Amino acid sequence: MTPKDTAAQNRKEQILEAAAALFAEFGYYKTTTAEVARKVGVTQPYVFHFFKSKEELYLAVLKQATDRIVHAFTITEAPPEQLPEAMGEAFFELLSNYRNEILLAMMAHATPEPAVREFTRSVFDQVYDRVKQRFENAGIPDAGRKTSIFIGHGLMCALAESIQLPKLLHWEQ
Repeated sequence: MTPKDTAAQNRKEQILEAAAALFAEFGYYKTTTAEVARKVGVTQPYVFHFFKSKEELYLAVLKQATDRIVHAFTITEAPPEQLPEAMGEAFFELLSNYRNEILLAMMAHATPEPAVREFTRSVFDQVYDRVKQRFENAGIPDAGRKTSIFIGHGLMCALAESIQLPKLLHWEQ
């Protein structure tokens, strides 16, 4: 990779990070590509160099977040009886390190744009399949039901985090 390619890749990552922060703070509709550009210190056309529309930028943020989630659930290792807990810890680590984008991914179902809804549906389907496969391979009984519960807990964690209401997590104790 040339220095110019590296610089462009760094800028693209900065744009994604800024977009995640702005989308998380102001939502899809109130965030503009001009604000993203201003936060990164580039022009709006430079943002459009990487992402042809605000929707494409939003979907790129969601894709990056969901790729992180699927990867974490794929590489987490633990004995079968501890796998769900270990995968939950991996999710909390992602939430700690990439809060804005992970919360966006977990709450994207609330954005009514058809492309966002379709993307969210397909990603949750992918996450479900990955978690269920991991549970089945570990010999966890009733893997489908436990996968649904696991994802439901993840959604509850995201909700508790996004509205800053940790008492929603008392089911953990």
